[in-house]
Parts: sequence; structure tokens; C-alpha cells
Amino acid sequence: MELFTLVWLCLHLFLAVEGYTEHDSHSLSVSVPYVSYVCPEGANATMICEQSGAMKHPMDHLQHVWLFTEHIDQRCHMRLHNNRTQSVVYKAQATSFSVTLVNVTRANQGRYCCLALDMLQDNKHKPILQQRSYSHMILTITPSRNGSLTCTQLPPPPNTDSFTTGLVTAVLVICILCLPLLLILVFRQKQRPHSSRRAQELVRMDSEAQGHENPVYMAGSPQVPSRSVAQIMTRQSSETGRHLLSDPGTPYSPNPHGEVFFPAHEPIPESPDFQSL
Repeated sequence: MELFTLVWLCLHLFLAVEGYTEHDSHSLSVSVPYVSYVCPEGANATMICEQSGAMKHPMDHLQHVWLFTEHIDQRCHMRLHNNRTQSVVYKAQATSFSVTLVNVTRANQGRYCCLALDMLQDNKHKPILQQRSYSHMILTITPSRNGSLTCTQLPPPPNTDSFTTGLVTAVLVICILCLPLLLILVFRQKQRPHSSRRAQELVRMDSEAQGHENPVYMAGSPQVPSRSVAQIMTRQSSETGRHLLSDPGTPYSPNPHGEVFFPAHEPIPESPDFQSL
């Protein structure tokens, strides 16, 4: 039962790791190198998103979308686009895409979301969403001081994916340890019948050495049962009527007054046949 459980666990761990690796290598993912941008008024704010993974089908089309909301604690819902008062510049590379807001003002402060959409064109040239991944960042606008137009970027907390990485590492370690555990369990199951037979043989040999047909496990050697004084007296009184063959007066004792043990018999006359021989 233990062997079956361990094999079942190792199989599921292997499938989980394999599925995670396959999902991680083929799925589309978006992350941000900076979670917060602090820019003075009048500066140009460039916000970057990074993408990894691959599209589901080779013929899919990758689309980048930027959304915005002025409330930093809400979901992005407005499409970011150029307007008459401000210029917006979009750029896309192999592993990243960005948006630049030219001459930012207090109205640009808020939450920005970047999306990567894996789109498939069907026979009717209608796009079908295959994968979707997104991330977000916060833009804060401060008053301009000393004419500085430099933005400050704040990175995300270190090792944001450490839990996932640690989980995968732990699963791999457990899978590696499964093999020696399997060998140990198999060895133990093979040793159990031999140990049982050996224990029975030792018990039998010990019982024969102590003269017991049915040995009883005791801390010390078997003790001779003790008898009370009444039992000893009863036994002596019961043995009083018994006589040994050497005692006088027993039925089988020789008569001391001339009778021998074997009674005398008349002499047997010799046969003529015997005399002729």
C-alpha cells in the first residue's frame, strides 16, 4: 500500500511539473519592470511592459492595448489614444512594448494597464481571442522643481515570482527523491518475510532450550511453582500407605523365616529320554 501511494504521488508530481513547464513555455505573459513612475509636470513619461511566451498558433496576430483610469485603486477602463492637447507615442519590440506621454500634466495621473492579445483570424476574417495577459503601473505627477524634467521609476518588490520558482524547485526535488524511496520500500518489503521467519526460528530455539513446548515470553527464566505447607503435608500423608519392595511385610518381600522369594517346588524326575542321551 505504501509503495502504491508513493508511485501515485510521484506520477502526479511529474505530470504537474511537465504541465507547468509546457504551459510556461507556450503561454503569453506580460510583466512590468517598474510598478510606479513619478514625473514632474512637463516631462515625457515613458512606461514599459515586457512580454514573454509565445502565441498559440503560428498564424496568430499579437495586438498591444493600453488602458487608463484616473483612479489608482480601480480597474483600467478607458482606451488610451492621442488627443488634441497631448501627443501619445506607441512602440513595440520583440520582448517589450511601451507608451510615451509627451508633456504630462496633472490630468495624466492615474493607473495604466498594458495588455497583450493573441488574436486568430477565422475564415470570415473575424478576430478570435486566443490568449490574454496584462499588467499595470501607477503614474504620479508632481510639481516641477528647479526645472528638472526627469522621471523616477520604482521597481516591483524583489523576487515577485519566487513562490512559483520555489514551488517548481520543491516539486523537482521531491521527484528526484522518489527513486531512492521506492528502492527502500521494495527492500523493506523483501526483508519482512525473512525477518518474520528468523524471529519464529529464534523463539522455537529458545523454547527448546528451556524445555517449554508452548513458550511464554517472561522477563526471567520460568519459575518452579511453589507449594504450600498444607499441600506438602497432604502429599506426605497420602504417601504413608505406600511401601517399597525393600520394606518388611510387603507382599513381594522375601520371608525372613525360611521362605525364600521364589517358593520351593518338588524335584522334577528326569525323563528316560534325557537319560539315554
